[in-house]
Amino acid sequence: MSSVMPQPEAAPIVACTVSRDVQNFDLLIEDMEDALGESWGDLGFAEALAFFGQPEAESMEFIALALDETDEENLVLMSEIITQAKSRDIKVILIAEDVTPAALHSLLRQGADEFVPYPLPEGELSQAIARVRKQDEVAEPVETNTPQLKAGAQKDGALIVIHGLAGGTGATTMAVNLAWELANVDKKDPPSVCLLDFDLQFGSVATFLDLPRREVVYEMLSDTENMDEEIFGQALLTYEDRLQVLTAPSDMLPLDLITSEDVNRILDIARNQFDYVIVDMPSTLVQWSEAVLNNAHIYFALLELDMRCAQNTLRFKRALQSEELPVEKLRYILNRAPKFTDLNAKSRVKRMAESLSISIDVQLPDGGKPITQANDHGMPLASSAPKSPLRKELMKLAASIHDLKGDQAEAA
Repeated sequence: MSSVMPQPEAAPIVACTVSRDVQNFDLLIEDMEDALGESWGDLGFAEALAFFGQPEAESMEFIALALDETDEENLVLMSEIITQAKSRDIKVILIAEDVTPAALHSLLRQGADEFVPYPLPEGELSQAIARVRKQDEVAEPVETNTPQLKAGAQKDGALIVIHGLAGGTGATTMAVNLAWELANVDKKDPPSVCLLDFDLQFGSVATFLDLPRREVVYEMLSDTENMDEEIFGQALLTYEDRLQVLTAPSDMLPLDLITSEDVNRILDIARNQFDYVIVDMPSTLVQWSEAVLNNAHIYFALLELDMRCAQNTLRFKRALQSEELPVEKLRYILNRAPKFTDLNAKSRVKRMAESLSISIDVQLPDGGKPITQANDHGMPLASSAPKSPLRKELMKLAASIHDLKGDQAEAA
């Protein structure tokens, strides 16, 4: 490891770790040596601010700011380190171990370029270094397929939420295809539709529509206080000139990175701009789930005919009822429902609904391999398997939602 203050004949310092004690992050030392050899140094928190003003700092590309739960008392100092680094065009990679989401959120909003959890996943630091260097080499190109949103629009769009009550229940498949069917429900006067992927960790809407994941999504999520129609529009991508999509961020982020206030701001601006807003939720309940439920017009809970979904449904209902949340908004959908001729399975569906005291409003058939193939190829069912029985049921659902919205508009 290089000295902080290099000798004239030594290689220039291109990066520094900044921490209370770098020996607490032994994996970071190893990864820095693997990535940079001897061209890096080590600084304490207070030393970093002094070093930024010295000539040696001019060759600096980035700092790796490492902290754990003990360092949360020094958030003001670390925020200043990030601010000073950014003012000198020095990138910041945040290395955090057991830090609360609130503290992490605060530091990311100060301008940290990358976040890597500690202990460091194999190869993750070198990838983060490559990304920050790429930012210096080439500015992110302006996307040509981002929509132009109108300032001051007041559409009061319908908010439709899809929440899988267990992993693999097909929630994202339903969200993507329901959004696409709504976007094409009226050929003469197609409604405007926006699909929001709120699963910040494993969201796959981008995969199912073959769309890129971009850094601008994270930037928007981390500073919703300053978000306006232009910033929100820049975070969206257009699919086939019909559907606007907010993908999950390019990196896996904590679900608590955003707050209820952030979610409310995003939903408000989306509903003002679009006739329909479809939200694909993580299966995990988080602090801001309440905000989505309170805003939702319809909250689809997706389950299958198995014991895990039955147990999760019961726990899900109890959790909402204990917080006195509007469970009446829930509409239960059974995916991979049994065929009409399978009378034994039909009776199981009835018993399941009765035992859980729920009404299963929609039953979606099992689409089989064409569904997986469509998702892997990044295409809606309407394009890859238009005659799929699942696609036909989603078409019917989209038409009924659109008709209901039209009837409500006429009544108003």
